[in-house]
Amino acid sequence: MHPEISLGPEILSSIERALAEDIGAGDVTTESIIPIGAQLTAAIIAKQAGVVAGLDVARATFELLDQEIRCDTRVRDGGVIAVGDVLVEIRGSARAMLTAERTALNFLGRMSGIATATRRFVDETKGTAAKILDTRKTAPNLRACDKLAVRLGGGENHRFGL
Repeated sequence: MHPEISLGPEILSSIERALAEDIGAGDVTTESIIPIGAQLTAAIIAKQAGVVAGLDVARATFELLDQEIRCDTRVRDGGVIAVGDVLVEIRGSARAMLTAERTALNFLGRMSGIATATRRFVDETKGTAAKILDTRKTAPNLRACDKLAVRLGGGENHRFGL
């Protein structure tokens, strides 16, 4: 985990709700085609250049579904990435990995997009007195993730509530 980052209860709750919404009564496709006990090694690879954010959130998404899954990050949250960079290598239950992957990728993609946009603004205002601040007006249940992404992009958090 990134040394300055703690995935507090708000983020963990967001992950749990996202998994519950996505999985519902179960992952019918995975359960019907992937044998019980099958193991898998996979990688998350960058499709776009930018600032990566949400690696710890993606890891928590996999681990909340199966504590035996191992995620080895190859880059640091807040770091600049290029197309084709391996971000994370994941090993463990094929069923759990395939069930959690869409939710993990959704968090990772959203947060990396926010961090990348934030870094662009931070870079554009370098050398000035301007500060890049976020807003509390975020998507429901994603405020803590969005604000974390802003910090990882080099911005600052303004306020969390009214």
